[in-house]
Amino acid sequence: MLQRQTQTAAFWRDQFEVTANDLDFLYNLLLDTQSSKHLEDLATALIQEYMRRENAQIESELAKGTVYLPKSQYEVGQTLVFPALEFATGEVTEIRPGQNPEHGNFNVIKVRFSSGSREFASDLQTSHRLNQTNGNQLLHDDAQLSAEEIYALYQDEIDESILYALEEGDRAAEFVEVDGVWLLADMLADIHEGHLNIAEALIDVHAEAQTTEQLLAELDLDANVSATMQRISLEHALARDERFDKVQREGQMAWFLRRMEPPEVNRIPAALRPANVRYNRAILSVELLQTEWELDDEWGESTLSSELPTVVPNTSFTLIYPHRRYGTIPLNGRTRTFFPSGQDGKATVTLIDGRWGERYTGWVVHEGRYVTGLSKWMDDHAMPVGALITLERTADPNEIVVDFRTRRPKREWARIATADLDELRLTFEMNKIQIACEYDEAMIVADQDPAAIDTLRDQLAGVELAELIDQIVPELTKLNPQGTVHAKSVYSAVNIVRRVAPGPVFYMLLSNRRFRDAGGGLFALA
Repeated sequence: MLQRQTQTAAFWRDQFEVTANDLDFLYNLLLDTQSSKHLEDLATALIQEYMRRENAQIESELAKGTVYLPKSQYEVGQTLVFPALEFATGEVTEIRPGQNPEHGNFNVIKVRFSSGSREFASDLQTSHRLNQTNGNQLLHDDAQLSAEEIYALYQDEIDESILYALEEGDRAAEFVEVDGVWLLADMLADIHEGHLNIAEALIDVHAEAQTTEQLLAELDLDANVSATMQRISLEHALARDERFDKVQREGQMAWFLRRMEPPEVNRIPAALRPANVRYNRAILSVELLQTEWELDDEWGESTLSSELPTVVPNTSFTLIYPHRRYGTIPLNGRTRTFFPSGQDGKATVTLIDGRWGERYTGWVVHEGRYVTGLSKWMDDHAMPVGALITLERTADPNEIVVDFRTRRPKREWARIATADLDELRLTFEMNKIQIACEYDEAMIVADQDPAAIDTLRDQLAGVELAELIDQIVPELTKLNPQGTVHAKSVYSAVNIVRRVAPGPVFYMLLSNRRFRDAGGGLFALA
């Protein structure tokens, strides 16, 4: 049975490489359709082209003579084609009776090839696998994989080869990728610097992200270019200009100016970048696992996301130092369904102060797993670390009410963190601060000099988490007359200088022989 090259894993995984002819094919495909195409569509079309070329080659080979079948009769001087021998052709030079009782009466033909002569059976009455395939079956084999099936099997290898040719090959300048689709550079409308300056001014005046359609309405682009290609052309030009940033606004993709975005939208602050710490989760007690579950840290392994309904009217979370420092909301199991979904990219929402009704622009930073834009709100309401903050849905899915549980203002004892830059350590003392909201007493902490703590965080970047906890726990236990500290307090304190989920912190408490588990989530010095 003939094995087609396009039907083998070896070809697509090891041999396939986009050639100049392949690029010509892709170029003409885009030119003829005058539309953009996804990479999958280009790949599938190219696979179909390979299969067409293969069929054309088979037809050409079969036209050189008669396909050899052991059951057929042949004559001296006849030209035969042997598909099983890579379509070798030869001339029948002799015919003689065969001698083999197992096969009955048959003939043996001698065929002369360019490399020499060989003998083959003919007039064979017994079954033979080569008799099952004739020329027509070679061209139309129902058992072969389709282009879509081939792409599904070898997508990674095929995509890699095509992308390399389109992005880095000699003809890369002829092809353009815009928002996941490919087209020819010549198909783009002319977008010059004046158009981009107008787009910048429009966003500046409105002070909010503008959709491509909103920008196009004010730009005088070539009327001979289709509306679809105008949109693609403008998006391509905006994406290449560092002034503009693509964001999601009210479920639509829109454009904003980077210079108008909060700093933490374009760069995740060190205080919010999680540390990747390996630890043995198996030693965590049920009590500590429950505490981890309650904290629902957005970078933790325990999450509520699979247990809460998709939509709840309201929820709450406990504010930790990194989020208080930058006015952010964590995208954890409790909160993420309140905001536009995604793994990367950015989106804007409106955050409404549940006390005073003031409106803020919230920026959803999926990569950092937070929503930023509440620094002023937290400052205005003097939110402490450990505060219980609530989120409430509205009739508009892009507007979320942000509130807190009020209580009569009162001065309460809290841990005050100070950065000792000489000793490179974090120290704590107890002092009273004004609090007008409900809070978690185990989590509350305040700082006197945020800039100094930022400096300390940078200087402690290379210090192991175990060493940080080894230094912080004695500082915290001395603040309690019983000489104990809650695991949540350690988690809250550690996050002042290292963004880390509860699990690794709890593991370090249990595995350090300097500390002993006093029960109830409390730890003491051994």
